[in-house]
Amino acid sequence: MTTTELLTTGKTRRRRGRRVPWISSGIAVAFCLIWSFPIYWMINTAFKPRADVLSSTPQFLPLNATLDNFATAIFQGDFLNYLKNSTIVVAGAVLLSIALGLGAAAALARFRFRGRHIILIVILMVQMIPGAALLIPQFIIFNSLNLIGTYWGLIFAYVAGVLPFSIWIMRGFFLAIPIEIDEAARMDGASTWQLMTKVLFPLVMPGIIASSVFAFIAAWNDYIVAYTFMKDQVDYTLPVWLNSFTVVVAGEIGVDYGGQMAAATLFSIPVVVFFMIIQRNLVTGMSAGAVKG
Repeated sequence: MTTTELLTTGKTRRRRGRRVPWISSGIAVAFCLIWSFPIYWMINTAFKPRADVLSSTPQFLPLNATLDNFATAIFQGDFLNYLKNSTIVVAGAVLLSIALGLGAAAALARFRFRGRHIILIVILMVQMIPGAALLIPQFIIFNSLNLIGTYWGLIFAYVAGVLPFSIWIMRGFFLAIPIEIDEAARMDGASTWQLMTKVLFPLVMPGIIASSVFAFIAAWNDYIVAYTFMKDQVDYTLPVWLNSFTVVVAGEIGVDYGGQMAAATLFSIPVVVFFMIIQRNLVTGMSAGAVKG
């Protein structure tokens, strides 16, 4: 191959190299627009009056923007009460699943005892069972324990669903930590409790954050378990509350789409705030783990 041909081939490769990022960026932008459009339409509808929501001509901007839908969701819909219910249940499910999962993951990864592999297989099998298949058995058990209609019953149901996943995730992080770190801490006189709390737990912080995110999503977005386990409407969580927006028009009951979209927007705000906090803590935890490792 001559020098001219080599130069031509090199220029062609450089042009292709410059084009590929633009193509990739364009595809990424297209997917982002597709995924974000429903969110935009939800917020757009939340600011529209009812006449504009039901209009046959779609409006991509709220020309007659109003806050009436948000007032309906907050005051008439009693948003703060259902936010309190969701906060109590989600916080309890996240904290309890992390506490139990962390101890179980540490024991399964760091200690050798008879039946350990059987326990791991059982945990994996439980994780594979669909949550809907466990709904009726859980209801029967919790009803016999007088937990139906209580926050604790809902929390235990969510913990039972996310605990196997949390154990597997955090066990993987424990296994990634060299055993020499344990031996060095023992030589320095650290007890088992000090080894766990001051050495191992900070190193598995990314796994704790990942498990807490999974538990948060499972508890925050759930509808069927909360609707089945809670007796009184006042004790419902936010996903069940979203289904309560109705309006009577000409003697018929219909869906108040404007109020429902405003409620869905309010429902999304705590999720955005939570993930902003988690993202910052996740990066900090990963950096700390890398330095200590």
